[in-house]
Amino acid sequence: MKEQFFQCPYCWEQVSILVDLSVTEQNYIEDCENCCNPIQFKIRVKNQEIVSFDILEID
Repeated sequence: MKEQFFQCPYCWEQVSILVDLSVTEQNYIEDCENCCNPIQFKIRVKNQEIVSFDILEID
């Protein structure tokens, strides 16, 4: 597991999530721990390193 920091697209606060480095393709929705709005995460992992980390607002 690795802690990944990012800026929430709704409240602009710096927050973090834990990324499981054993899963190569990840696509899921999780609420911001600060403002509780839903954020879609698209994450790619290769050789135990995060190679792509995208966050999207949910309409």
